[in-house]
Amino acid sequence: MAVGAVAYGWSGTLVGEYSVMDMGGPGHAAAHAGHLTGGAGAGGAAPVDVTTLAAAADRPADVRVRLVAREGRVEVTGGRPVDGYTVNGTSPGPTVRARQGDLVEVELVNASVTDGTTLHWHGIDVPNAADGVAGVTQDAVPVGGRHVYRFVAQDAGTYWYHSHQVSHEQVRRGLLGAVVVEPRDPAGAGPPPAADVLAVLHVYEGQHTVNGGVRDPHVAAAPGATVRVRVVNTDQGTAAVWSAAPLRVVATDGHDVHAPAEVVGRKILVPAGGRVDVTVRAPAEGAVGVHVGGARTVHVGAPGATAPRAPQAAETLDLLRYGEPAPVGFDPAAPDRRYDYAIGRRPGVVDGRPGMYWTVNGRMFPHVPAFEVEEGDVVRVHVANRTSAVHPMHLHGHHVVVLARDGEPASGSPWWVDSLDVHPGESYDVAFVADNPGIWMDHCHTLSHAVEGLVAHVMYRGMTTSFTVDGEAANHPE
Repeated sequence: MAVGAVAYGWSGTLVGEYSVMDMGGPGHAAAHAGHLTGGAGAGGAAPVDVTTLAAAADRPADVRVRLVAREGRVEVTGGRPVDGYTVNGTSPGPTVRARQGDLVEVELVNASVTDGTTLHWHGIDVPNAADGVAGVTQDAVPVGGRHVYRFVAQDAGTYWYHSHQVSHEQVRRGLLGAVVVEPRDPAGAGPPPAADVLAVLHVYEGQHTVNGGVRDPHVAAAPGATVRVRVVNTDQGTAAVWSAAPLRVVATDGHDVHAPAEVVGRKILVPAGGRVDVTVRAPAEGAVGVHVGGARTVHVGAPGATAPRAPQAAETLDLLRYGEPAPVGFDPAAPDRRYDYAIGRRPGVVDGRPGMYWTVNGRMFPHVPAFEVEEGDVVRVHVANRTSAVHPMHLHGHHVVVLARDGEPASGSPWWVDSLDVHPGESYDVAFVADNPGIWMDHCHTLSHAVEGLVAHVMYRGMTTSFTVDGEAANHPE
C-alpha cells in the first residue's frame, strides 16, 4: 500500500517507439504556453519536413572531409589505452577546418560502432537536416552505413563535433573532434596571433588529457608574441582555465568578446560543451602556462621551456560584466515569446526503472511540451535551476545572449553562448532570434542528466519529422 502511494503521480518516459511530434502528449498543453504537437504551418501551409532544411544541393563544397567512426581501442598519448571510439583512428578525431562562408561537406562512415552513430555540429548553427540528432533529424547510421552532412560555416570560431546517438556513452568514450572556422577577412579581426592552438579537453577513464594525450603541449613563441589558445571542453563537467600571466578572453562559444580586458588572478570557467578562446603573451624568457581543466598545462614561450604550475585562482571571472557593451542586433526587451524553463527533480521511471530523475517545468522528457516559435520571433527565456546540481544547458541551432543572472542585468560585452552553466539556485534570462527553422534540442550537456529526462525542444511552427526514437531504426539520441 505504501509503495502504491509513493508511485502514484510519478512521471515516466514512454515505453517503445515515440516521436518528438507528440512531445507532451494529449492534455499537456497547459504546461506552458506555445505547446505544439505538429500539423500545418502558419496560415494552413503544408508541414515542412526537417530533411528539406538543408544547404543548397547545387552548391559545390569548399571543404570535403571523410570521417570514419570505429568502436575499439583508443590510444591515449603518454597514457594507457582504453576501450572506446575513434574517428579516423584517433580520439579526438581530425580537426575540421574551414573559412567563414565555406560550404563544408562531411561524409560519416560507420565502420564498427555497434549501436549506430551520428555527428552533431556543436555550436555551429547548421541547417536542421544537418543537426545529427538520431530520431529527430536523421536515423542513426548503422555499421557499414554512411551519411553526408552539408552546412555553410557562417560564423568564425571554435566548435566541435560529437555523436548524438547514445551520446552519454559515445561522447564520454571519445567519439568527438574539434572544428575551427577561420574568419574570411583575417585583417578585419585584428593582428593575427603568432600561434593559434587547440586545447581539446577530455577525460578517458580517469586520464585528464589535452588533444588526446596526458603530456602537456608546448607552443614555441618569441618574447612578447601573442598566442591564441582555443579551449574546448568535451567533458561532462565544468573546466577551469587560468594562468599566472595576464590572459584575455577573446571569444566564448565561437563569438568574439567586445573589448576584452586583461584577466589577472581569476579563473575562467568553461561549461561542459563550451569553448573559450584566450590569448597570452610569451614572456621575455622561459615560458608561461595556460592551465586547462585542472590537470594539464599549455606551455607558451621559449622552445622546450616549461612554466611552474600556478595554483588555481580562487576568484572566477564574471562574464556578465566582462568587456564593453555593444549592440546585439535585436531588442530583447520586446520579445514575441516568453518562456520559463524550470529545471527540477522528482521521482520517475526510465525504461521501467524507478528513481529520481530530472524535469523541465515539472515534466520528464518526452512529456515536456515543445517550446513553439515562428521564424523571426524574438524569444526570451527565464532558466531557473531548482536542483542541487550544475546544469550546462545547450541549445542546438542557435546562440543565446545572456541578459541577466538572478535579476542582475548584463553590463559587459554581449555574452553569446550555446552552452551555459546554471548553478544550483541560479536563474538566467537569455534571448535569441528564431532565425533557423527546424526542431531543435535544448538539453543538459551533462549527458547522463539528459538521458534521465533533462531534454526539451524548440519547435518552429509547421515543422515535422518522420524519424522516431526507440523504433525500428534503434534511435537513442541521448
